Amino acid sequence: MKQVNIGIVGCGKISGIYFQNCAKFPLLQVTACADLDLERARAAAAEHGIPKACTVSELLADPGIDIVINLTIPAAHAEVCLQALEAGKHVYVEKPLAVTREEGRRILEKSQSKGLLVGSAPDTFLGGGIQTCVKLIRDGWIGTPVAATAFMMGRGHEHWHPDPEFYYAKGGGPMFDMGPYYLTALVAMLGPMKRVTGSTKITFPERTIKSEKKYGNKITVETPTHVAGVIDFHSGAVGTIITSFDVFGGHNLPRIEIYGSEGTLSVPDPNTFGGPVMVRRHDATEFSPIPLTHGYTGNSRGVGVLDMAYAIRSGRPHRANGELAFHVLEAMHGFHDASDQGKHYEMQSSCESPLPIPTGLLENTLD
Repeated sequence: MKQVNIGIVGCGKISGIYFQNCAKFPLLQVTACADLDLERARAAAAEHGIPKACTVSELLADPGIDIVINLTIPAAHAEVCLQALEAGKHVYVEKPLAVTREEGRRILEKSQSKGLLVGSAPDTFLGGGIQTCVKLIRDGWIGTPVAATAFMMGRGHEHWHPDPEFYYAKGGGPMFDMGPYYLTALVAMLGPMKRVTGSTKITFPERTIKSEKKYGNKITVETPTHVAGVIDFHSGAVGTIITSFDVFGGHNLPRIEIYGSEGTLSVPDPNTFGGPVMVRRHDATEFSPIPLTHGYTGNSRGVGVLDMAYAIRSGRPHRANGELAFHVLEAMHGFHDASDQGKHYEMQSSCESPLPIPTGLLENTLD
């Protein structure tokens, strides 16, 4: 099968794993990279053996590039995605799809009018851990899913991150930071969301940076740092999700659990690709580990790009697609809207549950 040529825009910290993994996938070939800081692009090209380092406009004008991987900061996601689509490129963007729902809709509308594909992180749900969970649910191991819980509880980023201000500005917060991993995993397992509700709060209006470089600087908190939500899925299951930067003493809660009519499924961290996966059937006294049924258990970021490349070549749907990413983006805003307005938020979008990955594939392939 002919290789799909990749151009990477944004050569910051996250780009390294994309360069590494794209080089492992025989179907993909990174032919160019770009950054606002051209020297950073040149350094990345030299480190990873990329033929061309250039400006963003030069990369988008390159007729040989099929897919643009957009690794810019969230505030630039929509602008770069729209430019890439206008230039006739398929585009895969780091999470979130966009900052606002309006920007997300424009990306989907542009892709449809151009006949091009949009993909978006997270693609962790394509890893062996959550794909094993998808298979267990579909195979009836826990019966009919009744409910789910999801918890992302921490003390925030000012304790370790060198530049933590963004996480407390508008468009930040725990839901927009980590919610995409949890919500995407839940949709992969339980299907699309029908409505959401939520309660949010800013517990500490000011944070003090404890990391080096900016130690002692103060951050004025502009976005909720504790978000508690309830999800009604079209399937009938009811989900509970809490994302928080306000848990300073740690917790003993699971990452995700799915409760079915015949048992309970313990789901691994959705920000990783591996296990463990645990099941406790209704007649068992304890949870038992389940061997993973799928590959991609290490850090496989970029497997969503690989899946999209196969879709381009074969015409089949791709899994980490724009409709899924927009559905998750809308829900994240919906939790905040519900809290602000004191009522349920009825989801306006929907999406198909991503097709499960087949078992027994060769390493670094998806078809």
